[in-house]
Amino acid sequence: MAEHTHRPTPLARAVFPHFRVITTRWMDNDVYGHINNVQYYSFFDTVVNGYLVAAGALDPEKSTVIGLVVETHCNYFSPLGFPQAIDAGLRVAQIGTSSVRYEIGLFAHEAPVAAAQGHFVHVYVDRVTRRPAILPQALQEALSALRR
Repeated sequence: MAEHTHRPTPLARAVFPHFRVITTRWMDNDVYGHINNVQYYSFFDTVVNGYLVAAGALDPEKSTVIGLVVETHCNYFSPLGFPQAIDAGLRVAQIGTSSVRYEIGLFAHEAPVAAAQGHFVHVYVDRVTRRPAILPQALQEALSALRR
């Protein structure tokens, strides 16, 4: 088995073109006094889908094309906890015919570097058939604003 030697470093705020403030909740903490790792993926979902809804690129109830998560990853650098405001940064790293790689940085409020960062890969599919679909024009336009 190969030894893993690459340790990512926290990204700076400047690499993210979009931010959303997320307020932590009492239930987000675990018994160790910090946000449980499971909640970080919920924060990822919140910043990605919140952006798409606000940009008019996603209607969760009616869009004919929807994004399904097929890959996700997170690196943790410093703890976040309750009560705390988190600045969730969002950018798009890759756009394919039917897929998108979103990159997310979670920052303690106004901190210069990410406390955690990761990615989601969404494959966009037809809502009914669940077969891959070409990214709709409104989605392509929303995504182009997130390219860095």
